Amino acid sequence: MSNSRPEPNGSFLAGVIRELRPKQWVKNVLIFAAPAAAGVIDERSELLHALGAFVCFCAAASATYLINDISDVESDRRHPTKRERPIAAGIVPVPFAIVLSVLLLIGGVGGAFLIRRDFGFTILAYLALTTAYTMWLKHMAVLDIISVAAGFVLRAIGGATATNVPISEWFFIVTSFGALFMVTGKRQGEQSDLGDQAGELRPVLALYTPAFLTYLRAVFSGGALIAYCLWAFSSAELHGSNNILFQLSIVPFAIAILRYALLLDQGKGAEPENLVLSDSALLIAGAAWILTYGFAIYTS
Repeated sequence: MSNSRPEPNGSFLAGVIRELRPKQWVKNVLIFAAPAAAGVIDERSELLHALGAFVCFCAAASATYLINDISDVESDRRHPTKRERPIAAGIVPVPFAIVLSVLLLIGGVGGAFLIRRDFGFTILAYLALTTAYTMWLKHMAVLDIISVAAGFVLRAIGGATATNVPISEWFFIVTSFGALFMVTGKRQGEQSDLGDQAGELRPVLALYTPAFLTYLRAVFSGGALIAYCLWAFSSAELHGSNNILFQLSIVPFAIAILRYALLLDQGKGAEPENLVLSDSALLIAGAAWILTYGFAIYTS
């Protein structure tokens, strides 16, 4: 494969938008998980705090994507698909990307502290984690999976700190296992997509065997299912009325996990944000779970 720099192809503005990766913002929907589960998302002040937290996380996340692409610009130019990223392709100049990332960081962190101090510290923790990932952790087997999953968990924690709701132990456990399951599938999908070049283009992938990633998927998906079942029964006992709905919510949750596991087994997990939004069965199961659990929370 040629290591030459790809020819710029596309407008500057479109390139900037692509670099911000708005598709990735779907991950920040986790901001709304804790206040929704706590039953406060229908309160105007907390809804505004959650929306503000979502915007702050989008700004911070886009800044980290820019920093990551600036750091990886040379390796991205050797990658079969990442070479089309605007910075690697020369559409967005590196100096401009640096300035934009700084502005987004200032806006994201500053806005976070205006919402609530604890949320500001959560954003800082997220940025510290992503910086460590860019510099070191993405090259370390297992730690790279844990660090990416921790980014999802921090999003969920951010929603709790922004709206000042407590985080239940079951919420934390389910979110953690679910994130680990998704990130493991992402690594397996990348191995499948890149084939023999996987180790060359992303060295950490050479450290994983398919059997080990399959084992991790089984552990994490099983952990998520068991933890959610315990959470559902615990919620039923806590709320008393309509408790059957909490238990019934296990069904669509399990279907969503199993459907996602099937898609991962087919090698489709390299881009989870696209997979989640493109599979109709997964969307239906997710919607059924949200409706069932939401109705249980807001009618009890």
